[in-house]
Amino acid sequence: MRRSTYLVAVGSNRVGRHGRPRGEVAAALRLLGGRASPIIASAPLGPSTRTFANAAVLIESDEAPAELLKRLKRIERAFGRRTGRRWGARVIDLDIILWSGGRIATPTLTVPHRAFRTRSFVLAPALAIAPAWRDPVTGRSVRQLHTRLTARRPAPRSREHCWGP
Repeated sequence: MRRSTYLVAVGSNRVGRHGRPRGEVAAALRLLGGRASPIIASAPLGPSTRTFANAAVLIESDEAPAELLKRLKRIERAFGRRTGRRWGARVIDLDIILWSGGRIATPTLTVPHRAFRTRSFVLAPALAIAPAWRDPVTGRSVRQLHTRLTARRPAPRSREHCWGP
């Protein structure tokens, strides 16, 4: 396998052995190495009520995507992540978002990540470290995807008519 670059999203919303969620994310970023974004706070997704700490990291690796996924799952387990509820609290969450090799779809891994285009907590950190990286599906850059997601849109015009008193 030739050397690849990966964009990995890192998130936490539960206290673990490295402290509060921000500490868990910082510890994961140190372990992964590479070029990391700033850590941001974001609202929970789904039924969780705990605020998330999120970041992204660019890593270089000789691992194939499936091998990197296995390594990321081992790191999650080492941090104390438990499997269970899909949207539940988690000590650490590590997701492969983009890969310099383009696309891959297997029963256990889809890259680009299916939902990354609609998640500002992924796009905002990614924008800080990989603004020009193009989504192989849409052809849009991370910057363009983030702008599309966060752009203010005008309120719809009302079709009601005022006929007076």
